[in-house]
Amino acid sequence: MPELSTIIQESSFYEFAALLFFTALAGILVQILKQPLILAFLAVGVLAGPSVLDIVGATKEIELLAKLGIAILLFIVGLKLDLNLIKSLGFTSVFIGLTQIILTGALALLIALGFGFSYETGLLIGVALAFSSTIIVVKLLSDKKEIDSLHGQISLGVLIIQDIAVIISMMVLATYDLSSTEAAGETNLIFLVAKVVFSALALLAFIAIFMRYFALKVVSFCAKTPELLLCFTIAWAILLAALSDFVGLSKELGGLLAGISLASTPFREAIISRLSSLRDFLLLFFFIALGTQIDLSLLGQQIIPAIAFSVFVIFFKPLVILSAAGIMGYRKRTGFLAGVSLAQISEFSLIFITMAYGLGFVTQDILGLITLIALITILLSTYLSSLSNGLFGIFEKYLTVFERRNASRENSHDTQKVRKAYNIILFGLGRYGKAMAEGFRANGKTVLAVDFNPSIVKTGNTIDYDTVYGDASDPEFYHTLPLKKADWVVSAMPQSGRIGLTHENPHFVMLHALKELKFQGGIAVACHSERSAQEMKKAGANLIFLPFSDAAERAVNMLMRAKKKSSKVKKPKR
Repeated sequence: MPELSTIIQESSFYEFAALLFFTALAGILVQILKQPLILAFLAVGVLAGPSVLDIVGATKEIELLAKLGIAILLFIVGLKLDLNLIKSLGFTSVFIGLTQIILTGALALLIALGFGFSYETGLLIGVALAFSSTIIVVKLLSDKKEIDSLHGQISLGVLIIQDIAVIISMMVLATYDLSSTEAAGETNLIFLVAKVVFSALALLAFIAIFMRYFALKVVSFCAKTPELLLCFTIAWAILLAALSDFVGLSKELGGLLAGISLASTPFREAIISRLSSLRDFLLLFFFIALGTQIDLSLLGQQIIPAIAFSVFVIFFKPLVILSAAGIMGYRKRTGFLAGVSLAQISEFSLIFITMAYGLGFVTQDILGLITLIALITILLSTYLSSLSNGLFGIFEKYLTVFERRNASRENSHDTQKVRKAYNIILFGLGRYGKAMAEGFRANGKTVLAVDFNPSIVKTGNTIDYDTVYGDASDPEFYHTLPLKKADWVVSAMPQSGRIGLTHENPHFVMLHALKELKFQGGIAVACHSERSAQEMKKAGANLIFLPFSDAAERAVNMLMRAKKKSSKVKKPKR
């Protein structure tokens, strides 16, 4: 009876069916373990590769899909790099991002030299380890509902700087490959460099003309038909990737520039939403292709360096971000949470090192080393991020050295407002919280609103709300509030996290902190389920709101009253 690998390799269709089936099973497993799907994709690549099942024969087809996936990924990155957004990033993100990249890359280079790697290899390893995963970080912050928090915004700002830096790194790598051919003499070298510069300028001029005169018109026309918009954007991304490769630049650069050329159009978000699923599907094949290139027999030699580099990434990156955030005037908690969320290496690290491997700058064992580091750091950082608030409580007393006495950035709001007396202290100024604030004020009550989204705080102050920045998950914050004369502390925050008596849930942190401060007023909490309401009552809440149930009950009462009134109206006789 033929072996399984022989049967599968008889047809590329069988092969892709097997790969997708194994990926689905691995995806279910990592979801149960609450891990990112990237781990499943890499595991399937190793499993399907020559070291285990050896079922991959259609390598050209997989490589083609992998290249398409990278082009679409960088196209979406380019779409998000709106030139106006880049201008408004501010010095904070630039300073923290560049500080982290430079220090992480430099120290990783020294560690690589200590393990006996060459200077060139160590430099490439340092570059690869300097970047964090946009996909992983955004997923973790979104799951914890911290994407709009101050530390979440700092993390996103750093990721944007990293995305720009990794693109520049890949451009330099591609250019260096063209200009470092051993057979090239001085004349040929000058010619090659001049060719690359001229090609880049010509490509940029072409894109600039397209952006200025054609982008909006073409995209507006295509947007009339959703299918045509999808087709055009994919074609544009792949076309510019191919054109960039043809003139001697990298496919990655072409995909990025294609995205930038459409980033200023009003259809940017619609394009991103339509392409995200396609990007994720195609990237599956990139990670599978990467996994198939890993020789398990070589990984044994890389275990010690991989563990050393992983420990370095997990501990050193957060320390650098914590230090840089402290220098910029942020509190130690903000810097710590931002740093922990970035304590892994990126999917771009794998793309960068794969590109270096394809150009012959590193060997297969280095490719395996970086992949192993990615697996370890992504796995551990997922758990560390979910426990970040608890970890801060453990290490808080040791982190004071990273905080200025005057955290000027976080204290930049008008602190005079906090010194006033208020009837109501309201946490959460979303739609529900804002409606409550309006109701309190209509009844003659003074309200101090607290929110962890800096943009909401700014908006609240501009529309004459007394609003301050504050993180309900930070026990220290409650010491700054005017609690003595407050009648109520009200939480209108959205329910986040799994209900349980842990510091991961801001409601429980609030209840515990107010109890410790011996708050004499009442505590009211908005819940979204009966189970969470019971938990809040046990934890000490005096009053529970159930917004959905309350709204439904009120709607029913209004309808019943309206029905009674209408039934009393006699129908006119004909």
